[in-house]
Amino acid sequence: MTATVPALGTRSAEGSALQAVLLDMDGTLVDTEGFWWDVEVEVFKGLGHILDDSWRHVVVGGPMTRSAGFLIEATGADISLVDLSVLLNEGFEDRIGRTLPLMPGAARLLAELYEQEIPTALVSASHRRIIDRVLAFLGPQHFGLSVAGDEVSRTKPDPEPYLLAASGLGVDPARCAVVEDTATGVASGEAAGCRVVAVPSVAPITPAARRTVVNSLEEVDLAFLRGMMTEMR
Repeated sequence: MTATVPALGTRSAEGSALQAVLLDMDGTLVDTEGFWWDVEVEVFKGLGHILDDSWRHVVVGGPMTRSAGFLIEATGADISLVDLSVLLNEGFEDRIGRTLPLMPGAARLLAELYEQEIPTALVSASHRRIIDRVLAFLGPQHFGLSVAGDEVSRTKPDPEPYLLAASGLGVDPARCAVVEDTATGVASGEAAGCRVVAVPSVAPITPAARRTVVNSLEEVDLAFLRGMMTEMR
């Protein structure tokens, strides 16, 4: 876990059930879920294997150890998990170095949370080297801290990343809103006891008792998040 700026205060959360907002990165704030798949396809093509497009739904949103491990097993590629992870990270860094599109509504939401002094964390299954590149683009001032997939003992769908983020911000997980785009991330946030806003990027996500599903971040603002927390109490 890395604190990018000192954790923000909770003054603006007074009178609201909302204490903090914990945001996923790939496919939630930045439109990069497709980047990962494109890189995986390219790397495995270089290894002499063609990836089945149906596998995209299996690997989306997961930690690299799981997604890369699945693709090695599925293809029978002669490469170690460590070596494949290096190739995938290098390929992804090259992609985001050329372009890094934001998801619709992401810039406005981050600006509003920052202006209203809502404690906010970036919680991703991506490695620290990737997160730091994206943070430089998003603006590190928007986040009190960030949690990377290679900094936890158990990453998503385990609750550890979101529990660590809530602890780092000094807030109650039950009073945190998690924003995610995949079933894996949603499961992590819910297992941590957080309220979840799902913005599906690749595969559909169904509504549930502790979960609100929207079509885009353009539907999400501070009033929406506070209202969601109040309704779920």
